[in-house]
Amino acid sequence: MEEKKKSLRGFAAMSPERQREIARRGGESVPNEKRSFSQNPNLAAEAGRKGGQNVNPAKRSFSQNHELASAAGRKGGHASHNGAKKAALTLSE
Repeated sequence: MEEKKKSLRGFAAMSPERQREIARRGGESVPNEKRSFSQNPNLAAEAGRKGGQNVNPAKRSFSQNHELASAAGRKGGHASHNGAKKAALTLSE
């Protein structure tokens, strides 16, 4: 079977250094006074609470199912510590 070569275009074709430069500029494009969540953690927490309250209580699976929330937390913890494959195996058993 012949292997098809994927062409790189746009952002993917740029060097990693150029990609970082562009990404950095994107973050700088928002003035500090407009970065409200980074300036005010209480505002961010309040927004998160409001978002959660706008979800139908019957569809708040984590608040309704403690085991599901625990499993998701473990999976996230394992993934962030390079144990993603082990976590996936553990959860599927």
